[in-house]
Amino acid sequence: MTHANSFILSTLNNGIQKVVLNKPAKKNALSPQMCKELITLLNESVANNDVLIFVLTANGDFFSSGNDITASMQNSAIAIGTIKELIDTIITYPKLLIAVVNGPALGIATTILGIFDIVYASNKAYFYTPFSALGLVAEGCSSYTFPKLLGHSKAGDMLYLGYKMSAQEAKQHGFVSEVYNHDSLEEVWNYLNKIATLSPESILATKRLMRKWNKEILLKVNEEEINEVIKRFESNDLYERTLNFLSRKNKL
Repeated sequence: MTHANSFILSTLNNGIQKVVLNKPAKKNALSPQMCKELITLLNESVANNDVLIFVLTANGDFFSSGNDITASMQNSAIAIGTIKELIDTIITYPKLLIAVVNGPALGIATTILGIFDIVYASNKAYFYTPFSALGLVAEGCSSYTFPKLLGHSKAGDMLYLGYKMSAQEAKQHGFVSEVYNHDSLEEVWNYLNKIATLSPESILATKRLMRKWNKEILLKVNEEEINEVIKRFESNDLYERTLNFLSRKNKL
């Protein structure tokens, strides 16, 4: 099975659905349309018995620079609703969900990793959530997952002050399972291919057990975070900070 449009590529081989963000010219920023496409691919893979693992990665230097701010500002209600649906879909996804982070991950591209099952990273990756600088708020269930994964203080450093975490530090905190040399990322795929020798029923049953206790909490966290995001989009502070950010970006 091969699925492709200009910004997201998907292939299925050996039980692994490899989904690649493919908008390197915009650092793989997630537009509402790309989020909808990811939702569709996730839902289709649930119904496909040939899929055991859904792996998200990207082309280019960045994993993703987060939400496409310009696209989101054009119709914020649709953008926010789509983000909520994508996060809910990830929370309830019954198969293995893995990220291979090939480069820097910003904003939601970092926060959603806390609700993936396994995360592997390139040594060129870093994790950055500049919400306060933009007048935004924690999303992707990070207000719940980050303190659990990183500890209260380091989570605060990231979510309040925009601390930039390296791949190696992310591994030390358990946010990332393994860090690979960027030029040897093919090793990740070789490692994942051993899935064909494992029991799908066993893996899916274990995932059900691991996710059962937190699923309802995460759905509630997502709802609360999205409510705060809506409030931020109604704030002049957000618009002023976003315009300043875009102005600086255009000058660069």
